[in-house]
Amino acid sequence: MNRRAFLKTTVAGSLVAGFAGTVAAAERYFPTQVDMRLFDTINRVKDPTKKTPLEKSHAPVITAPASVTAGKPFTVEVSVGEVLHGMMPAHWIGFIELSLGNEPAGRVDLQPRGYLVPKVAFTVLVPKEAASTGKVTLVAKQQCNLHGLWEGTLDIAVT
Repeated sequence: MNRRAFLKTTVAGSLVAGFAGTVAAAERYFPTQVDMRLFDTINRVKDPTKKTPLEKSHAPVITAPASVTAGKPFTVEVSVGEVLHGMMPAHWIGFIELSLGNEPAGRVDLQPRGYLVPKVAFTVLVPKEAASTGKVTLVAKQQCNLHGLWEGTLDIAVT
């Protein structure tokens, strides 16, 4: 075999072996197949009385008082799912954020390592001018690396 043929064969073999190794590693570390339609839009619970397993583990759940006083701080907890979403190297929550209507209130970025529980607490204060109608909508969003962006809302009264 001449040198040129040897080099061509070696390079081609290396590329095939490298690609096969990459595919094998991807299947080992990311065994869950991804539904790309979940990344097209913001995902929300379609029917609160009949939640799917995906909705139960991914839709943000907001826990807050039913009524608050304008200008006084209160605590809002946001957890990812009724059944808390697991965090592992192949499937994790990237962030959890909270807004008062369209105004950002806070955001927590999470790492895909370790033994985290995707549940955070925010201390929030609603200014009187932000609740001119006597209520405010809390909006929580979370990003799952395999299942896209999810949103949950909760209306609370403001006196």
